[in-house]
Amino acid sequence: MTTTKTLQILSALLLAAWLGIPAMQAQTTAAEVEAALAQNRSLRANSPLAMYPFRNVGPVVQGGRITDLDVDPRDPHTFYVAYASGGLFVTHNNGQTFAPIFDNQGAIGIGDIAISPANPDLIWVGTGESNSSRSSYAGAGIFKTTDAGKNWQHLGLTGTQHIGRVIAHPTDPQVAWVGAMGALYTENEDRGVYKTTDGGTTWTQTLYLDPSTGIIDLIIDPKNPDRLWAAAWDRSRKAWEFVEGGSGSAIYFSEDGGANWSKSMSGIPTGENTGRLGLAISPSNPEVLYAFLDNQEQDPSLVKEDTVAGIALRMLGEISLDDFMLLENTRLDSFLRSAGYPEKYTAEGIKRDIEAGKYPLKAVAEYFGDANEALFNTAVKGAEVYRSDNGGQSWRRTHDEVLQGVYFTYGYYFGNVRVAPDNPDELFLAGYPLLRSADGGANWTRLDTFEIHVDHHALWINPTDADHLILGNDGGLYISYDRGANWTHVNNLPVGQFYTVHVDMAQPYNVYGGLQDNGVLKGSSRSVPNRTRKWERVFGGDGMFIVTDHKNPGLLYTGYQFGNYFRIAPGQPPKYITPRHDIGEDKYRWNWRTPLRQSPHNHEILYFGSQYLMRSLDMGDTWEAISPDLTTNRQPQGNVPFSTLTTISESPKKFGLIWVGSDDGRVHVTTDGGNSWTERIAGLPEGKWVSKVFASPHDPATAFVSLTGYRDDDFSPYVYKTSDYGATWTSLVGNLPQEPVNVIIQDPVSPDLLYLGTDHGTYASLNGGQVWDMFCALPDVAAYDMVVHPRDNELVVGTHGRSIYIADVKPLQALKDTEENQALVAYAPAEVRHRSNWGEKNFPYNPVNETEVQLDFYLREAAEPGRQVTVSVRDTAGTTHYESKLVARRGFNRVPWNLKLAQKGTSRYLPPGEYDLVYKLGFEEQTTKLKIVQK
Repeated sequence: MTTTKTLQILSALLLAAWLGIPAMQAQTTAAEVEAALAQNRSLRANSPLAMYPFRNVGPVVQGGRITDLDVDPRDPHTFYVAYASGGLFVTHNNGQTFAPIFDNQGAIGIGDIAISPANPDLIWVGTGESNSSRSSYAGAGIFKTTDAGKNWQHLGLTGTQHIGRVIAHPTDPQVAWVGAMGALYTENEDRGVYKTTDGGTTWTQTLYLDPSTGIIDLIIDPKNPDRLWAAAWDRSRKAWEFVEGGSGSAIYFSEDGGANWSKSMSGIPTGENTGRLGLAISPSNPEVLYAFLDNQEQDPSLVKEDTVAGIALRMLGEISLDDFMLLENTRLDSFLRSAGYPEKYTAEGIKRDIEAGKYPLKAVAEYFGDANEALFNTAVKGAEVYRSDNGGQSWRRTHDEVLQGVYFTYGYYFGNVRVAPDNPDELFLAGYPLLRSADGGANWTRLDTFEIHVDHHALWINPTDADHLILGNDGGLYISYDRGANWTHVNNLPVGQFYTVHVDMAQPYNVYGGLQDNGVLKGSSRSVPNRTRKWERVFGGDGMFIVTDHKNPGLLYTGYQFGNYFRIAPGQPPKYITPRHDIGEDKYRWNWRTPLRQSPHNHEILYFGSQYLMRSLDMGDTWEAISPDLTTNRQPQGNVPFSTLTTISESPKKFGLIWVGSDDGRVHVTTDGGNSWTERIAGLPEGKWVSKVFASPHDPATAFVSLTGYRDDDFSPYVYKTSDYGATWTSLVGNLPQEPVNVIIQDPVSPDLLYLGTDHGTYASLNGGQVWDMFCALPDVAAYDMVVHPRDNELVVGTHGRSIYIADVKPLQALKDTEENQALVAYAPAEVRHRSNWGEKNFPYNPVNETEVQLDFYLREAAEPGRQVTVSVRDTAGTTHYESKLVARRGFNRVPWNLKLAQKGTSRYLPPGEYDLVYKLGFEEQTTKLKIVQK
């Protein structure tokens, strides 16, 4: 570890101790992750909700963050696409259709994949996205398949958490290398380069630098597999700060298959400003290498500043008070309006306020501090490209001009560079735009036109046809056959990364959601991916919370990152409604996912969270703070807003009973609309990010809270309930595995029915949180937000990686009305409309027309071995028309039936009428009705 970084860490620890900031829970260990994987698999294998049906409603119109892709060398129509949090998919028809092949391994976020050239059915998967994003979920190490994804082996390296690159040996399938970034938010020693020579049975850590420096990229000489280059990245991410570079960042070279390494940085800037490095080697001339650097050095001249009427913000910070007072009011007013100051501030009024001592001139100059603007308008040098013509012994920068607009402030999110297979001077840069150079990096052109999504992470170039490109970015998958001049968007996967979900009261109801880098979308709850695409874009940016006004159809509130929200009404331009602080007051601090809520008691009342709870009584036109600062505000404000409110919930049972939670671990409640507040953290873990507070729809004194240690690399589940307004809390962790919890809600019909989402799954509890059961119809994907539709009683789950899932939960709600000793619970299926053409074909080449009825029941305990559940269909005369016997599992069971009545020599279907559905287990018998009506 560098001396400077050591001093930074020690200083931070001393400051935290002096401020009284509680020590964080230790990061989750590799052994604990292994145990969590085993527990996750056990819950999936034994869940009573294994057969509980969900439907995925998409959307498929937005794409999703691709982290890597690889192509079968035997057939370019077969390729694999890896997603940051959506798993791994394969296509065998050049992208016309895809199938998921990595859904239930316990970790669905992918860092990198590699097909073995020696055996293309052997695929290595390194889990845990390496882009160091806000939602880069930790993985569980390295996995391997030897049958193209049919079966998987977990091969360890569990503590690596985030894997930057996997390299498969070109001729020996037993040999592979892994570049591991390690933990995202804390230090750990499971970083560096690992090598296996026995197919992953054992691994040797051949390059280790320090606890904060991992390996983000690896390349191999295609003509000499003993030569490898590794890119080390020294970075430190906290919830409130991201130091994107460090003196540990460097390129290392090995000429003995990775056994030994030496630094290779001659000509590339080194030091505290050296950020992420991407590497590429020329297939046609392996002596030519490229390095793609995120240079964190500051150059103030790069900051763009608008000047209006000869006035700029920087000028206001440097001008004397006397000179400011002499500025012409018309000039100053023009500047104020252009700069975006609230309309109440005029030249005359500001001068009067300063003279009266209301605030200093400095406060006028420092009024703005927009976190979103700071992402893009930056003094950071950012993207730089270096070339070596001698295998990395020395490097030179390829371009004279600064490559602005390629990295902005978030070079940590990019870093891939690729070289054409037939030309060492042709290279491609994957950043915010996709760039191409035909002269070794001296000059650049942009390849992604306005139809193509920005933020690029993966690029494959056909080794035998350089015109054939496959591109992966935040908007999904693109294919080009003319070297990037034109692209086809292959957009048929439900891999949306949702931050939030919301529903309206339309018939059928619509689902709204805010997505990572894909705006806010709206779609029908009856949508079917790739069959009906009834999803539309509502707003842009990184989509956040949505509120629809049930009394004003078409009116909604939504926005994008860092608290930028709007009121959108039909036929009107969006109105910006984000509250603004007064000059001289503390700036409002907006979380990346700033919470916005509507009062369940009055549709004109909105709540908005900064460090204060803001309330509007007039649909967002005006705001007032109804609380003091509800955060600790102990951490110094870095380059990530912190000490902010993250969750708001007003009790549906009592107006003015409002709960809020913050990112620094505070939970408060008011019972009088904000006149007084009480902190309620006794019994809760200290300093954890409050991911959800949920006021009970059944009892005003009851609330639920989930907290996450994700930003401490602490994956313990934290979930609690209070029945006394927060005076005491009871843990509801139960049998949950070590998976950070993102959301908990209570069912609006059944008080003991709870739903919960973690980083690796979706769960329900039928007994108030004592025991949790996994919804196995969903993959091991992060469930970020959920809501039960108040009319249709359907659970809507917004996942961060696999779009939206919906389940009818009325069967689970119905359990509350059954006797405790009732072992068998039967459900009546939906009414069936009879069709005369059942059993027939419309045309000879069509399939036979049939229907399908789901015969559902619930067993509180598994049937004893050898005992069967009998399902019978009887008419009013007692005649049995259908009977099925099965050994049922504990929990929800489903028997599909096509209403076909098999008879000797012919077949017919159950005619219209009302029938008894009889379910029998031992001496217990339950009867429901099946209705078939004439069309």
